[in-house]
Amino acid sequence: MRDPYTVLGVPRTASEKDIKSAYRKLAKKYHPDQNPDDPSAHSKFAEATNAYDLLNDAEKRAQFDRGEIDADGNPRHPGFNPGAYGSAGGARSAQGGFSAEDILKEFMNGFGGQPRGASRSAGAGGAQWDPFTGTASTSAGLRSKGEDIIVTAAVSLEDAHKAASIPVRMPSGKVLSVKLPEKVEENQQIRLKGQGQPSPFGGENGDALVTVKFEKSKAFRRDGSDLRTDLPITLYEAVLGVKVRVPTLDGSVELNLPPGVDTSKSLRLKGKGLYGDGDLYVNLRVVLPPGGDPDLESLMRFWRDQKPYKVRD
Repeated sequence: MRDPYTVLGVPRTASEKDIKSAYRKLAKKYHPDQNPDDPSAHSKFAEATNAYDLLNDAEKRAQFDRGEIDADGNPRHPGFNPGAYGSAGGARSAQGGFSAEDILKEFMNGFGGQPRGASRSAGAGGAQWDPFTGTASTSAGLRSKGEDIIVTAAVSLEDAHKAASIPVRMPSGKVLSVKLPEKVEENQQIRLKGQGQPSPFGGENGDALVTVKFEKSKAFRRDGSDLRTDLPITLYEAVLGVKVRVPTLDGSVELNLPPGVDTSKSLRLKGKGLYGDGDLYVNLRVVLPPGGDPDLESLMRFWRDQKPYKVRD
């Protein structure tokens, strides 16, 4: 970390009040909850908090001023002596000082107030009031939650229909098995608690928000809760009738086509749509033999000349 006096923008002779005031301004400006989309603000907030924590501790401040510890609170190499720092603040008592959290409470609650029903401190390791989330933290220090991340999951209609568990890859490369909720909707978000970014301040991890996007299906077209599918049949099946297998989200079912079936109309399978809330509509498509067929062509010429019929106005 940089020199804590430089970080807070105060001289080495700064009083406890000056240090508190400088940190209060920086904390209000750079707190992550006030700057959710600015990573640089998060690092500046952490740096200011670390600087204040060191200078707010009378003993650590005196050690730093004497050159015994560095800006991170680590002992300096033996023999190091900057000589000129003096002992400003060395005689200050840590008792009666203000923690970083106390200052945050002040500017979030009118400088000196606190949330109704919340105590300033519950002792070492006790519950502390978080002025940004309005909840209690079990740590003695400020514990901001990590950033949430947003992930998109491509979900097949079959998996959505069954509320299946699907693999979802996180930005870190980690793959999680995610259970889909019953009757999941397009663009619905599934919250995975604790699967987001780690907190830079030692708090709990953020969450992962998985946004559901339906994959384009090869077999079905979605129309709300109804589904549509195309079923190819031969010319002789359309003329003579046949039993055929039709795909559904629950597996294939048998459909009986009567002789001379009207292929201009869809056949409805009731309750075979998405989640059972809609229907499945089957569109019949007559497919002629590839490459043409002389016998079929001869028959069609006979029909055209001897047994014509109208299908258009």
